[in-house]
Amino acid sequence: MIIDVSDLSDPRLDDFLRLTDVALRKKLDSERGLYLAEGEKVIRRALEAGHTPRAAVMTRRWVDTFAQMFNDHVPLFVLPDQLLEELTGFRIHRGAIASMNRPELAGPEEFLADLGDARRIFVLESLTDHTNVGAIFRSAAALGVDAVLATDHCADPLYRRAIKVSMGTVFQIPWTRIPNWPQSIATLREHGWITASLALSHNAVSLDEFAALNEVRSGKVAFVLGTEGDGLAARTISTTDYAVTIPMRAGVDSLNVAAASAVAAWALR
Repeated sequence: MIIDVSDLSDPRLDDFLRLTDVALRKKLDSERGLYLAEGEKVIRRALEAGHTPRAAVMTRRWVDTFAQMFNDHVPLFVLPDQLLEELTGFRIHRGAIASMNRPELAGPEEFLADLGDARRIFVLESLTDHTNVGAIFRSAAALGVDAVLATDHCADPLYRRAIKVSMGTVFQIPWTRIPNWPQSIATLREHGWITASLALSHNAVSLDEFAALNEVRSGKVAFVLGTEGDGLAARTISTTDYAVTIPMRAGVDSLNVAAASAVAAWALR
C-alpha cells in the first residue's frame, strides 16, 4: 500500500519520528516493542526470518524495489529526500527503513533444547557497544557459529546500529537472552556444552591447543566473550571449563572483542 506523505505531523509516521531505540522497545501499541531495519538486504532478511512488518518509509526512487517485498496491507510511506532525512534524523543510504514488531525470545532452556545439531555458540557477556554486537553476529554467520546467547546486560542485537553492522545476520543466527549469568553456566553444562572463556588468564590455554582437544573437536563449545575494556568477570572465568587466549605478538595483549570472535570462530570451524 503506497502512500505519499508531505507532512511530518502525520500520526502514521510515529514509528519513525525521531524515536530512540529505547523508545521503540517500549512502544505501547506493540506487545514487545519495535525495531527498525534499514536497507534492502537487511529488510529482506528480517522478512525471511518471519518477522512482522508494520510500515516502511522511503523516497520515490525506491518504491519499485520495495513494493514487491511487502504485502498490500503494509503501508509504504513515500517522502521527498529532504523530508525523509528530517523525519529520521539521518541520511538513508540504503533505500528504506521498515518498522518491525519485535519477535518473542525463547527461554534459554527451550532455546538450547531446540538447537539440534549445533556445535558452536557464542555467549556475549555485558557487551555495551552495538557495533561490536553486530560485527560478532556477522562473524558468527560467516564462520559457522550456530547461535548466540546474550547476558542480561548485553547491548541489544536488535538496535538499529547492531542490525546495520551485522548486515541483517542478526535475523539469520538464532539468539536469545540467558539470565542469571554466570550461574546459568550450569544450564549450558546440563545441555552438554563445554564452556570456554576467551580471556587473559594465568592458566589459559592457547586457542590452537584448545581447538586441537578431542573433546572440543567432537563436542559442543560455548565460547564466552567479555565486555569491551574490562573483559570477562573473574567469576565467569573461574566457572567455565576452560580459559582460552589468542597468542599475541609485538607487545599487543588482546584484540577487539569483535575481531577476537572472528578468530575464535575460524579456529573452531
